Amino acid sequence: MRNKTSPSNFGVVVSVRGSVVDIRFDGQLPPIYSLLHAKQGQIAIEVLTQLDAHHVRGIALTPTQGLARGIAVVDSGGPLTAPVGQEILSRMFDVFGNAIDRQEEPTDVQWRSVHRAPPPLARRSTKSEIFETGIKVIDVLMPLERGGKAGLFGGAGVGKTVLLTEMIHNMIGNQKGVSIFCGIGERCREGEELYRDMKEAGVLPNMVMVFGQMNEPPGSRFRVGHVALTMAEYFRDDEHRDVLLLIDNIFRFIQAGSEVSGLMGQMPSRLGYQPTMGTELSGLEERIANTDTGAITSIQAVYVPADDFTDPAAVHTFSHLSASIVLSRKRASEGLYPAIDPLQSSSRMATPGVIGERHYVLAQEIRRTLAQYAELKDIIAMLGLEQLSPEDRNVVARARRLERFLTQPFFTTEQFTGLKGKLVSLADALDGCERILRDEFKDYPESALYMIGTIDEAEGKANPGPQSKTEVEDAGDTHES
Repeated sequence: MRNKTSPSNFGVVVSVRGSVVDIRFDGQLPPIYSLLHAKQGQIAIEVLTQLDAHHVRGIALTPTQGLARGIAVVDSGGPLTAPVGQEILSRMFDVFGNAIDRQEEPTDVQWRSVHRAPPPLARRSTKSEIFETGIKVIDVLMPLERGGKAGLFGGAGVGKTVLLTEMIHNMIGNQKGVSIFCGIGERCREGEELYRDMKEAGVLPNMVMVFGQMNEPPGSRFRVGHVALTMAEYFRDDEHRDVLLLIDNIFRFIQAGSEVSGLMGQMPSRLGYQPTMGTELSGLEERIANTDTGAITSIQAVYVPADDFTDPAAVHTFSHLSASIVLSRKRASEGLYPAIDPLQSSSRMATPGVIGERHYVLAQEIRRTLAQYAELKDIIAMLGLEQLSPEDRNVVARARRLERFLTQPFFTTEQFTGLKGKLVSLADALDGCERILRDEFKDYPESALYMIGTIDEAEGKANPGPQSKTEVEDAGDTHES
């Protein structure tokens, strides 16, 4: 909200419809994206359309209670700005750059416009590097790209925020960069809990949090992502540091854009989404990039409406990502956490040229085994495991042990599960999968592989013994926890 005010440019409110405000200017018409203030700066309005030579239409970034026709409006002389600088580290901000962590406002900061162009192609880096997370199923089957964009797709309550929080915990320890958490239209409870957790974990000094909560007007939720990106670009371009940008939830950005579009009177597109959805999402996503000075690696939670992956919001988001991590409600109900569906999830990094021949072959073999098991599930449900050939029975045993091994106790859920969190290196995860595929653990009960870190823990968890008959008969049902 820190903008130079040009005292000469005053306007008058001519109509207020919810968050949409029409303003008449007799002098110079403010450019699009200009920030206007009414009622002594209490109400902020961003210009989105110039209606004619004297009228503009804007969207309010604050509640419009008390705004009426005839009220004077001041043109701030510039767009919405965000604070950047060393002093914003370990702090929490709203869309206007005001500190919301009950501490003093930072003083030694610059203010930059939130509307910035993506870096030109000539400055972008073309190198592909893997970004290790310490989470087995992700590192083995859908490796993330340093400087890439990964999406966590899932419906409500399948564990997107938990997985995001675990990644922050694991990555800040390994990475010497800066983390920026952007909450778009999420619950204020989650923001408060995250702030406390990060403070206890000692990672707050290298972290910035920006929030536009659920109860804020759509204009505010629509701009909070741009504020976080402006901060991320400062650390990448000015400080030459790697940045981890976590967005929870990108669907709420699209949803806020849809609300703004509807309020502005635009004709809706498919399923009621805004006609400009592709452009708006690209404007945000294309700014997340690797350059010659540093990288912004982004992990984004994506709510999928009614678990429908053909929804336009999910489809448009998919096209921007280098890795898609799909969370499955079925796996969550079976207790297989993290509830990642390995067959629906994918990564562009999973090629022999990037991850190496051994890792690639192993990942393909794991996928093949799990896919064969998925096909056999119907037969097992109808006829029972005994009707399968010995070869198919081996595939089922391997797949079920792989599924158990790819579960992992999280640091962020220790207080709920009572299980100590585990960080597993890629080498250990690959080694464990390889040994399961070689049938080294066929005499171990499946439960010995459930919720462990490295494969060596299975040996300590259970003494090898013949597989029980009931466990074999259970192969089509849920696991025994």
